Amino acid sequence: MNYVITGGAGNISKPIVEQLLAAGHQVTVIGRSEKNLQSLIAAGARSAIGSVEDPSFLTEAFKGADAVYTMVPPNWAATDWKAYMEQVGKNYAAAIKANGIKYVVNLSSIGAHLPEGCGPVSGLYREEQVLNSLEGVAIKHLRPGFFFANFFGNISMIRSMGLLGSNFGDQGSSIVLSHTGDIADAAVAFLQQLDFTGHSVAYLSSDERSLGEVAQVLGQAIGNPNLPWVLFTDEQSLEGMLQSGLPEEFARNYVEMGAAMRNGIMTSDYRKSGPDVIGKTKLEDFARIFAAVYASEKTEAVS
Repeated sequence: MNYVITGGAGNISKPIVEQLLAAGHQVTVIGRSEKNLQSLIAAGARSAIGSVEDPSFLTEAFKGADAVYTMVPPNWAATDWKAYMEQVGKNYAAAIKANGIKYVVNLSSIGAHLPEGCGPVSGLYREEQVLNSLEGVAIKHLRPGFFFANFFGNISMIRSMGLLGSNFGDQGSSIVLSHTGDIADAAVAFLQQLDFTGHSVAYLSSDERSLGEVAQVLGQAIGNPNLPWVLFTDEQSLEGMLQSGLPEEFARNYVEMGAAMRNGIMTSDYRKSGPDVIGKTKLEDFARIFAAVYASEKTEAVS
């Protein structure tokens, strides 16, 4: 089989490429920099260097593909994040249609059933809808939970404030968690089997815990067993993100997403059936990885 994988050497795309190559498939990986793809090229992947914002480039890069994996890469220069996601979806749709590709596995998110009110995930709703306008193309939208890796962004908070928190909810609030490796495994399974039809969704979860448990388990791993989870107001969250240097467009979208997690609308569709795919990585497994990164950053700061 001939696959085209977007996302370069990202935390999900890279293991997808590696697994498909190991299974003997031809793989083209799309990225912005050939330098970042060297390990995948050395493993046998073909590279296509360009931007997903360029429809002509995508049309050329998708040539000959039996199936493609699509994802929307970050663009910190976007002035309208949701509109950017929708446009990338349009670019993908045009390239898929031009090449007569019949199978697509698309990275989306829990909450992408909502056209509004879910921050960047509502941008993924728009992207899903654009892809779903394609006729005769089988599309599987992967909707994972909150990435474990997002908690790496809270390391400075733990160091400076001695706590973990956000506007997601209080200590008892539940959060659906996903590990990027588990998402990659699910994507590879769908790409190799190609047994899906129509336009369908697969909810992915590696673990589901309370936010209090998240703080406790991560705290225990770094030697702070009493690390608390603190619920911030939306205003406090926005102020903190802006003070950390995050562009306002992205800060406001993240606050909106946090509010959607807190009031339950983000997981409302997921709750109807639960996960379609359950990953193997649990909170305690991630805690060991988190502790290693925490210790590494501490060492770098000291040196």
